[in-house]
Amino acid sequence: MKNTKYVFVTGGVTSSLGKGIIAASLAKLLQSRGYSVTIQKLDPYINIDPGTLNPYEHGECYVTDDGAETDLDLGHYERFLNIPTSQSNNVTTGRIYQSVINKERKGEFLGKTVQVIPHITDEIKHRIQILGNTGDYDIVITEIGGTVGDIESLPYVESVRQLLWELGHENAIVIHLTLVPYLAAAGELKTKPTQHSVKMLMQSGVSPDILVCRTEHDISESIKSKLALFCNVKKEDVIQSIDAETIYDVPNLMLEEGLDKVVLKKLHLPDDKQSDLNIWNAFLKKFKNPKHTVEIGLIGKYVELHDAYKSITEAFIHAGAQNEIQVNINWIHSEDLTIENVPNLLKNLNGILVAPGFGERGIEGKVDAVRYARENKIPFLGICLGMQMAVIEFSRNVLGIKDANSVEMDSETPNPVIDIMEEQKSITDYGGTMRLGAWDCTLKEGTKIKNIYKKELISERHRHRYEFNDSYLKQIEAAGMVATGTNPKTNLVEVIEIPSHPWFIGVQYHPEYKSTVLNPHPLFIDFIKAALEHSLN
Repeated sequence: MKNTKYVFVTGGVTSSLGKGIIAASLAKLLQSRGYSVTIQKLDPYINIDPGTLNPYEHGECYVTDDGAETDLDLGHYERFLNIPTSQSNNVTTGRIYQSVINKERKGEFLGKTVQVIPHITDEIKHRIQILGNTGDYDIVITEIGGTVGDIESLPYVESVRQLLWELGHENAIVIHLTLVPYLAAAGELKTKPTQHSVKMLMQSGVSPDILVCRTEHDISESIKSKLALFCNVKKEDVIQSIDAETIYDVPNLMLEEGLDKVVLKKLHLPDDKQSDLNIWNAFLKKFKNPKHTVEIGLIGKYVELHDAYKSITEAFIHAGAQNEIQVNINWIHSEDLTIENVPNLLKNLNGILVAPGFGERGIEGKVDAVRYARENKIPFLGICLGMQMAVIEFSRNVLGIKDANSVEMDSETPNPVIDIMEEQKSITDYGGTMRLGAWDCTLKEGTKIKNIYKKELISERHRHRYEFNDSYLKQIEAAGMVATGTNPKTNLVEVIEIPSHPWFIGVQYHPEYKSTVLNPHPLFIDFIKAALEHSLN
């Protein structure tokens, strides 16, 4: 059994400093030195998971192989480390309290008064150590959501304090990510916000071992000395994290600053093996030196918040670098599209992606975008709801079933080409009840999708409640849209394509969740290739 070490990442001064990127970058550096590393996220909100949260509230909901609906930071972890995460990698306050209350109802506390300390903190400590206790990891990095000082974060910080005491400082350390703002009027960087943030953390009994300082300007040696003195850390433990051109530059920036060396020293781990980022840097070189450019239209209903489609935009980056193509995303709100303005708004695109989503808002604009892509032979990729819109559009405009629809949009539609699964009809709770996680799909011989994956059986992640209605399959296929991928157990349609079209594919699953820096998703790679061919014709 490995003696697993723990690194806790807290945040101060303000939210959105990039704790997830720092955690992922550190993990990448440690992994590149030969250590087995995983990352988990502790989220302080009371939702059981992000599954019921509006994308405008929380960005994308990321789904793991085991069907967990999780925070989008887990996407960063997978994209950087190229290893899958699971239910254990994301814990919310809601899940913690639900577990403790369930135990109380069963009488497991033997009549004791159930309190935040020790019962809630014991549950948090148990969840933190689940991954470490598997024996699979040398180091577990735990990112604590929110900002130090938030009421919601207090039980997590207290749990960290207890674990530091229980495990010993050679086995557990704290990295505090903070902001060193630049005041243009004064012409200088200010350390006071960081000092106050660290003071607040120390009031909870936790003293940071390492400061990672987010900044727009280089931090001078004198400022590092000042931060070290007032924040009770050594000068070499003050790490600069300056604004980067791309998140994929951050591992190299942290390598230059020596973050991995400092962490290994504090955890009493050998640092004799050098970091090997050759493959990572080869990706970066291609990404930054493209030979071509393509314009891709992303048609969605949450486009004001780009994080709602985080995995899709990152998958485009991976696939673009693989093809040495710069992918310019044109963000197009489906509510703005009408049959009249679609030709003008989409005419300059080399490829069209109709994005996932829920509900009827903006649906007709998506249908119009699909029709434009189909009729004008523009490469088209429909993901989840996007695939369903392709089926609806084809049924309406090729088969002539003008009232074809999904029961999600119209529960009384006489032609539900997209229907709800039979086992879903009795479900009243929305959280965690969809078809979630990894499902197998068998691909047909002689099809575009089979040629792209180059294998017959694939496994992809799902997050949806509605399905292709098999009752319409024969007439749809007779008209030229073919089901080219199906689930081997349920026979549910997973992939549709139009063979007479240069590149027209809709998938019921979410391929974007499995795209990483080291393994760009083949579907996105081929879609970008097709978009380039379209641009050159």
